[in-house]
Amino acid sequence: MRWENLTVDPAGDPARDAALFGADRVTTRTFDTPEFRGITFHEIRARSIVNRVPGASRMPFEWTVNPYRGCTHACVYCFARKTHSYLDLDTGLGFDSQIVVKVNAPELLRRQLASHRWHGEHIAMGTNVDCYQRAEGRYRLMPGIIAALRDHANPFSILTKGTLILRDLDLLRQASEVTDVGISVSVGFTDAELWRTVEPGTPAPERRLDVVRTLTDHGIDCGVLMAPVIPFLGDHPAQLRATVRAIAASGATSVTPLVLHLRPGAREWFMAWLVHHHPHLVPRYERLYAEGAYAPKWYQRRITRQVHELAEEYGIGPTRAGMPRRITAPEPQAPAAPEPTQLTLL
Repeated sequence: MRWENLTVDPAGDPARDAALFGADRVTTRTFDTPEFRGITFHEIRARSIVNRVPGASRMPFEWTVNPYRGCTHACVYCFARKTHSYLDLDTGLGFDSQIVVKVNAPELLRRQLASHRWHGEHIAMGTNVDCYQRAEGRYRLMPGIIAALRDHANPFSILTKGTLILRDLDLLRQASEVTDVGISVSVGFTDAELWRTVEPGTPAPERRLDVVRTLTDHGIDCGVLMAPVIPFLGDHPAQLRATVRAIAASGATSVTPLVLHLRPGAREWFMAWLVHHHPHLVPRYERLYAEGAYAPKWYQRRITRQVHELAEEYGIGPTRAGMPRRITAPEPQAPAAPEPTQLTLL
Protein backbone atom coordinates (compact mmCIF):
# COMPACT_ATOMS: atom_id res chain seq x y z
CA MET A 1 0.00 0.00 0.00
CA ARG A 2 1.24 3.48 -0.86
CA TRP A 3 0.58 5.03 2.55
CA GLU A 4 3.46 7.43 2.09
CA ASN A 5 1.94 8.86 -1.08
CA LEU A 6 -1.24 10.14 0.58
CA THR A 7 -0.39 13.83 0.90
CA VAL A 8 -2.17 16.64 2.66
CA ASP A 9 -3.07 18.17 -0.70
CA PRO A 10 -3.53 15.53 -3.43
CA ALA A 11 -3.14 18.28 -6.04
CA GLY A 12 0.07 19.57 -4.48
CA ASP A 13 3.71 18.76 -5.04
CA PRO A 14 4.50 15.30 -3.59
CA ALA A 15 8.14 16.31 -3.18
CA ARG A 16 7.11 19.28 -1.04
CA ASP A 17 4.06 18.05 0.88
CA ALA A 18 4.55 15.81 3.88
CA ALA A 19 2.60 12.57 3.86
CA LEU A 20 -0.44 12.37 6.09
CA PHE A 21 1.09 9.34 7.76
CA GLY A 22 3.93 6.90 7.21
CA ALA A 23 3.85 3.15 6.69
CA ASP A 24 5.52 2.60 10.05
CA ARG A 25 2.47 4.13 11.75
CA VAL A 26 -0.08 1.62 10.43
CA THR A 27 -1.54 -1.11 12.64
CA THR A 28 -3.80 -3.59 10.87
CA ARG A 29 -6.55 -5.34 12.86
CA THR A 30 -9.47 -7.68 12.31
CA PHE A 31 -12.20 -8.48 14.82
CA ASP A 32 -13.99 -11.81 14.97
CA THR A 33 -17.41 -10.43 15.75
CA PRO A 34 -20.50 -10.66 13.53
CA GLU A 35 -20.70 -6.92 12.82
CA PHE A 36 -17.01 -6.72 11.77
CA ARG A 37 -16.48 -10.10 10.14
CA GLY A 38 -14.70 -9.73 6.81
CA ILE A 39 -13.61 -6.16 7.58
CA THR A 40 -9.97 -5.09 8.00
CA PHE A 41 -9.11 -1.93 9.93
CA HIS A 42 -5.91 -0.01 9.28
CA GLU A 43 -5.28 2.17 12.33
CA ILE A 44 -3.06 5.15 11.61
CA ARG A 45 -1.87 8.24 13.41
CA ALA A 46 -2.60 11.05 10.98
CA ARG A 47 -0.45 14.15 10.66
CA SER A 48 -3.33 16.35 9.57
CA ILE A 49 -7.09 16.10 10.12
CA VAL A 50 -8.54 19.41 8.84
CA ASN A 51 -8.53 19.24 5.05
CA ARG A 52 -9.13 22.03 2.55
CA VAL A 53 -11.63 21.26 -0.20
CA PRO A 54 -10.11 21.68 -3.69
CA GLY A 55 -11.03 24.98 -5.30
CA ALA A 56 -12.70 23.28 -8.26
CA SER A 57 -15.08 21.37 -6.00
CA ARG A 58 -18.84 21.98 -6.13
CA MET A 59 -19.06 21.65 -2.36
CA PRO A 60 -20.47 24.69 -0.48
CA PHE A 61 -17.80 24.50 2.23
CA GLU A 62 -14.03 24.87 2.38
CA TRP A 63 -12.88 22.63 5.22
CA THR A 64 -13.62 19.01 6.14
CA VAL A 65 -12.73 16.47 8.79
CA ASN A 66 -12.81 12.79 7.81
CA PRO A 67 -11.80 10.38 10.59
CA TYR A 68 -12.27 7.34 8.31
CA ARG A 69 -11.44 6.26 4.76
CA GLY A 70 -13.49 3.52 3.19
CA CYS A 71 -17.02 2.78 4.37
CA THR A 72 -18.93 -0.31 5.44
CA HIS A 73 -22.20 1.23 4.24
CA ALA A 74 -21.15 -0.29 0.89
CA CYS A 75 -23.30 2.09 -1.17
CA VAL A 76 -22.68 1.04 -4.77
CA TYR A 77 -22.79 4.65 -6.00
CA CYS A 78 -20.42 6.21 -3.42
CA PHE A 79 -18.34 8.91 -5.13
CA ALA A 80 -15.53 8.49 -2.55
CA ARG A 81 -14.53 5.07 -3.90
CA LYS A 82 -11.80 6.61 -6.04
CA THR A 83 -9.93 7.79 -2.92
CA HIS A 84 -9.05 4.19 -2.05
CA SER A 85 -6.96 3.94 -5.21
CA TYR A 86 -4.58 6.55 -3.74
CA LEU A 87 -3.57 3.85 -1.23
CA ASP A 88 -3.39 1.02 -3.79
CA LEU A 89 -6.60 -0.34 -2.27
CA ASP A 90 -9.46 -1.73 -4.32
CA THR A 91 -12.28 0.75 -5.01
CA GLY A 92 -14.93 -1.98 -5.08
CA LEU A 93 -15.13 -4.55 -2.30
CA GLY A 94 -11.93 -3.13 -0.83
CA PHE A 95 -13.59 0.23 -0.26
CA ASP A 96 -16.38 -1.56 1.62
CA SER A 97 -14.11 -3.74 3.77
CA GLN A 98 -10.67 -2.06 4.11
CA ILE A 99 -11.27 0.80 6.53
CA VAL A 100 -8.60 3.35 7.43
CA VAL A 101 -9.10 4.71 10.96
CA LYS A 102 -7.37 7.93 12.04
CA VAL A 103 -7.20 6.98 15.70
CA ASN A 104 -5.69 10.30 16.82
CA ALA A 105 -8.33 12.43 15.07
CA PRO A 106 -9.85 14.03 18.24
CA GLU A 107 -6.54 15.09 19.80
CA LEU A 108 -5.19 16.26 16.46
CA LEU A 109 -8.30 18.34 15.76
CA ARG A 110 -8.18 19.93 19.20
CA ARG A 111 -4.56 20.94 18.59
CA GLN A 112 -5.35 22.37 15.16
CA LEU A 113 -8.35 24.35 16.41
CA ALA A 114 -6.13 25.93 19.07
CA SER A 115 -3.56 27.05 16.50
CA HIS A 116 -3.28 30.81 15.89
CA ARG A 117 -3.47 30.02 12.17
CA TRP A 118 -7.02 28.67 12.48
CA HIS A 119 -9.77 31.30 12.29
CA GLY A 120 -12.87 29.31 13.18
CA GLU A 121 -14.14 28.48 9.69
CA HIS A 122 -17.02 26.05 9.23
CA ILE A 123 -15.99 22.37 9.22
CA ALA A 124 -18.07 19.77 7.36
CA MET A 125 -18.07 16.08 8.28
CA GLY A 126 -19.52 13.05 6.53
CA THR A 127 -18.83 14.58 3.13
CA ASN A 128 -16.39 11.89 1.97
CA VAL A 129 -17.37 8.78 3.91
CA ASP A 130 -19.80 8.47 6.79
CA CYS A 131 -18.30 9.38 10.15
CA TYR A 132 -21.07 7.34 11.80
CA GLN A 133 -20.48 4.15 9.87
CA ARG A 134 -20.26 0.86 11.75
CA ALA A 135 -16.60 1.34 12.74
CA GLU A 136 -17.50 4.38 14.85
CA GLY A 137 -19.29 2.08 17.29
CA ARG A 138 -15.92 0.58 18.18
CA TYR A 139 -13.48 3.47 17.76
CA ARG A 140 -15.66 6.28 19.21
CA LEU A 141 -13.84 9.12 17.48
CA MET A 142 -16.80 11.45 17.04
CA PRO A 143 -17.42 12.28 20.74
CA GLY A 144 -13.90 13.69 21.02
CA ILE A 145 -14.24 15.52 17.70
CA ILE A 146 -17.57 17.13 18.65
CA ALA A 147 -16.25 18.04 22.11
CA ALA A 148 -13.26 19.81 20.55
CA LEU A 149 -15.50 21.77 18.19
CA ARG A 150 -17.83 22.64 21.08
CA ASP A 151 -15.00 23.81 23.30
CA HIS A 152 -13.73 26.14 20.56
CA ALA A 153 -17.25 27.24 19.52
CA ASN A 154 -16.32 26.22 15.98
CA PRO A 155 -19.27 25.89 13.57
CA PHE A 156 -19.69 22.49 11.94
CA SER A 157 -22.07 20.27 10.05
CA ILE A 158 -22.58 16.52 9.86
CA LEU A 159 -24.08 14.48 7.02
CA THR A 160 -24.84 10.87 7.86
CA LYS A 161 -26.83 7.75 7.09
CA GLY A 162 -25.91 6.33 10.52
CA THR A 163 -28.26 6.01 13.47
CA LEU A 164 -25.24 6.02 15.79
CA ILE A 165 -25.31 9.82 15.78
CA LEU A 166 -28.01 9.61 18.47
CA ARG A 167 -25.37 8.33 20.89
CA ASP A 168 -23.84 11.82 20.76
CA LEU A 169 -27.10 13.70 21.19
CA ASP A 170 -26.04 15.42 24.42
CA LEU A 171 -22.78 16.63 22.88
CA LEU A 172 -24.61 17.96 19.85
CA ARG A 173 -27.03 19.87 22.08
CA GLN A 174 -24.14 21.36 24.04
CA ALA A 175 -22.38 22.40 20.84
CA SER A 176 -25.54 23.96 19.41
CA GLU A 177 -25.71 26.26 22.43
CA VAL A 178 -22.40 27.95 21.54
CA THR A 179 -22.04 27.66 17.76
CA ASP A 180 -23.84 26.86 14.54
CA VAL A 181 -24.47 23.11 14.17
CA GLY A 182 -26.00 21.74 11.00
CA ILE A 183 -27.20 18.14 10.87
CA SER A 184 -28.43 16.42 7.72
CA VAL A 185 -29.48 12.83 7.24
CA SER A 186 -29.21 11.25 3.80
CA VAL A 187 -32.39 9.52 2.57
CA GLY A 188 -32.68 9.33 -1.21
CA PHE A 189 -35.66 6.99 -1.34
CA THR A 190 -37.88 4.84 0.85
CA ASP A 191 -38.15 1.83 -1.50
CA ALA A 192 -37.11 -1.16 0.64
CA GLU A 193 -36.05 -3.39 -2.27
CA LEU A 194 -33.88 -0.68 -3.80
CA TRP A 195 -32.32 0.06 -0.40
CA ARG A 196 -31.33 -3.58 0.21
CA THR A 197 -29.39 -3.82 -3.04
CA VAL A 198 -27.92 -0.34 -3.47
CA GLU A 199 -27.13 0.56 0.17
CA PRO A 200 -26.71 -2.87 1.81
CA GLY A 201 -24.66 -1.74 4.82
CA THR A 202 -26.81 1.20 5.89
CA PRO A 203 -29.70 1.43 8.36
CA ALA A 204 -33.08 1.24 6.65
CA PRO A 205 -34.51 4.56 5.38
CA GLU A 206 -37.22 4.53 8.05
CA ARG A 207 -34.59 4.13 10.79
CA ARG A 208 -32.74 7.16 9.40
CA LEU A 209 -35.94 9.16 9.46
CA ASP A 210 -36.35 8.11 13.10
CA VAL A 211 -33.01 9.88 13.67
CA VAL A 212 -34.42 13.05 12.12
CA ARG A 213 -37.49 12.79 14.35
CA THR A 214 -35.44 12.28 17.51
CA LEU A 215 -33.07 15.16 16.78
CA THR A 216 -35.88 17.60 16.04
CA ASP A 217 -37.79 16.43 19.12
CA HIS A 218 -34.72 17.41 21.15
CA GLY A 219 -34.49 20.87 19.66
CA ILE A 220 -31.79 20.18 17.05
CA ASP A 221 -32.85 21.18 13.55
CA CYS A 222 -32.21 18.39 11.09
CA GLY A 223 -32.58 18.51 7.33
CA VAL A 224 -32.67 15.68 4.82
CA LEU A 225 -30.38 15.41 1.84
CA MET A 226 -32.57 13.46 -0.57
CA ALA A 227 -29.63 11.76 -2.19
CA PRO A 228 -29.15 10.17 -4.43
CA VAL A 229 -32.25 10.29 -6.59
CA ILE A 230 -31.46 7.30 -8.81
CA PRO A 231 -32.63 7.65 -12.41
CA PHE A 232 -35.21 5.12 -13.61
CA LEU A 233 -35.14 3.32 -10.24
CA GLY A 234 -36.09 5.96 -7.68
CA ASP A 235 -37.35 8.91 -9.71
CA HIS A 236 -40.95 7.92 -10.52
CA PRO A 237 -43.36 10.65 -9.37
CA ALA A 238 -45.02 8.23 -6.96
CA GLN A 239 -41.64 7.32 -5.46
CA LEU A 240 -40.65 10.96 -5.07
CA ARG A 241 -43.98 11.72 -3.40
CA ALA A 242 -43.67 8.80 -0.98
CA THR A 243 -40.15 9.85 -0.01
CA VAL A 244 -40.96 13.53 0.51
CA ARG A 245 -44.09 12.61 2.46
CA ALA A 246 -42.03 10.39 4.79
CA ILE A 247 -39.40 13.11 5.18
CA ALA A 248 -42.07 15.64 6.11
CA ALA A 249 -43.61 13.25 8.63
CA SER A 250 -40.22 12.93 10.34
CA GLY A 251 -40.17 16.64 11.15
CA ALA A 252 -37.25 17.50 8.88
CA THR A 253 -36.61 21.23 8.62
CA SER A 254 -35.57 21.01 4.96
CA VAL A 255 -35.24 18.64 2.03
CA THR A 256 -32.59 19.05 -0.66
CA PRO A 257 -32.62 16.68 -3.66
CA LEU A 258 -29.42 15.55 -5.33
CA VAL A 259 -29.41 13.41 -8.46
CA LEU A 260 -27.00 10.48 -8.68
CA HIS A 261 -23.58 11.39 -10.03
CA LEU A 262 -21.07 8.82 -11.20
CA ARG A 263 -17.45 9.85 -10.84
CA PRO A 264 -14.58 7.59 -11.91
CA GLY A 265 -14.24 4.74 -9.45
CA ALA A 266 -17.90 4.89 -8.49
CA ARG A 267 -19.06 4.75 -12.10
CA GLU A 268 -17.41 1.41 -12.84
CA TRP A 269 -18.70 -0.18 -9.63
CA PHE A 270 -22.24 1.15 -10.08
CA MET A 271 -22.43 0.09 -13.72
CA ALA A 272 -21.28 -3.42 -12.79
CA TRP A 273 -24.08 -3.51 -10.22
CA LEU A 274 -26.54 -2.25 -12.84
CA VAL A 275 -25.50 -4.96 -15.31
CA HIS A 276 -26.20 -7.59 -12.65
CA HIS A 277 -29.47 -6.22 -11.24
CA HIS A 278 -31.02 -4.12 -14.02
CA PRO A 279 -29.31 -4.95 -17.34
CA HIS A 280 -32.14 -3.41 -19.37
CA LEU A 281 -31.23 0.01 -17.94
CA VAL A 282 -27.60 -0.03 -19.04
CA PRO A 283 -28.19 1.65 -22.44
CA ARG A 284 -30.33 4.35 -20.81
CA TYR A 285 -27.61 5.12 -18.28
CA GLU A 286 -24.96 5.22 -20.99
CA ARG A 287 -27.02 7.84 -22.79
CA LEU A 288 -27.94 9.84 -19.66
CA TYR A 289 -24.32 10.00 -18.42
CA ALA A 290 -22.67 10.18 -21.83
CA GLU A 291 -21.27 13.66 -21.11
CA GLY A 292 -19.59 12.82 -17.82
CA ALA A 293 -20.22 12.23 -14.13
CA TYR A 294 -23.41 14.30 -13.85
CA ALA A 295 -26.85 13.82 -15.31
CA PRO A 296 -27.91 16.50 -17.81
CA LYS A 297 -29.05 19.83 -16.40
CA TRP A 298 -32.58 19.37 -17.75
CA TYR A 299 -32.93 16.15 -15.77
CA GLN A 300 -31.50 17.66 -12.57
CA ARG A 301 -33.81 20.67 -12.87
CA ARG A 302 -36.84 18.43 -13.39
CA ILE A 303 -36.12 16.39 -10.25
CA THR A 304 -35.37 19.50 -8.20
CA ARG A 305 -38.62 21.15 -9.30
CA GLN A 306 -40.69 18.06 -8.51
CA VAL A 307 -39.16 17.63 -5.06
CA HIS A 308 -39.51 21.31 -4.16
CA GLU A 309 -43.13 21.32 -5.24
CA LEU A 310 -43.81 18.27 -3.09
CA ALA A 311 -41.88 19.79 -0.20
CA GLU A 312 -44.03 22.92 -0.39
CA GLU A 313 -47.15 20.76 -0.47
CA TYR A 314 -46.06 18.93 2.68
CA GLY A 315 -44.86 22.03 4.48
CA ILE A 316 -41.07 21.80 4.22
CA GLY A 317 -38.61 23.78 2.10
CA PRO A 318 -35.08 23.81 0.71
CA THR A 319 -32.08 24.23 2.98
CA ARG A 320 -31.73 27.68 4.54
CA ALA A 321 -28.26 29.05 5.23
CA GLY A 322 -27.56 29.97 8.85
CA MET A 323 -25.10 32.37 10.37
CA PRO A 324 -22.53 30.81 12.70
CA ARG A 325 -22.55 32.00 16.27
CA ARG A 326 -19.40 32.75 18.22
CA ILE A 327 -18.57 32.91 21.88
CA THR A 328 -17.79 36.52 22.69
CA ALA A 329 -16.40 38.04 25.83
CA PRO A 330 -19.05 39.73 28.01
CA GLU A 331 -19.03 43.51 27.93
CA PRO A 332 -17.79 45.27 31.10
CA GLN A 333 -20.53 45.60 33.68
CA ALA A 334 -21.13 48.76 35.72
CA PRO A 335 -20.57 47.99 39.43
CA ALA A 336 -24.00 49.36 40.44
CA ALA A 337 -26.14 46.40 41.43
CA PRO A 338 -25.42 45.14 44.93
CA GLU A 339 -26.65 41.61 44.21
CA PRO A 340 -24.52 39.17 42.17
CA THR A 341 -25.40 38.82 38.48
CA GLN A 342 -25.05 35.91 36.06
CA LEU A 343 -23.01 36.82 32.99
CA THR A 344 -23.90 35.24 29.66
CA LEU A 345 -21.53 34.04 26.99
CA LEU A 346 -23.92 34.86 24.16
